[in-house]
Formats: sequence, structure tokens, C-alpha cells
Amino acid sequence: MAEFERITFDPQVMGGKPCLRGMRVTVGTIVGLIASGATDEEILADYPYLEAADITAALSYAAWRSEEIEIPLPQP
Repeated sequence: MAEFERITFDPQVMGGKPCLRGMRVTVGTIVGLIASGATDEEILADYPYLEAADITAALSYAAWRSEEIEIPLPQP
């Protein structure tokens, strides 16, 4: 999905959790920081290699994922 091009998955990076641009910063880390009251400016100061668009992408991905429905496939 083009809107999630900043979100990467690699089993060798953070156990395959969704990360930002292949770095060791997970979507969950960003969402957790926002939930605990951190501002975008504070996050960018703590993680200077991130960009503002990374924060937006993480929040967008988390919102999309929370709405996704998993349907179990019938077993053969």
C-alpha cells in the first residue's frame, strides 16, 4: 500500500514488528509515546533520524490495523 510505504516488516529487525523505514523504531513505540503525552516535537528530538511523516505514517498504520478484521480460513 502506497500510503504505508514508510512501514516495513523484516523478521531480522525487531522480530518482524512493523517498523519505520527499516529502522529499529516500531509503530508501537511511536503510538505508545503519543498515548503517554509526548508531542511530535519531543519524539523528533529523541529520535533525530525520524521525520514528521514517520509519526503520521505510524499513527495512520495503527488506526488502519485496529480496524482490520481477521477471518480464520477453514482448515483442510
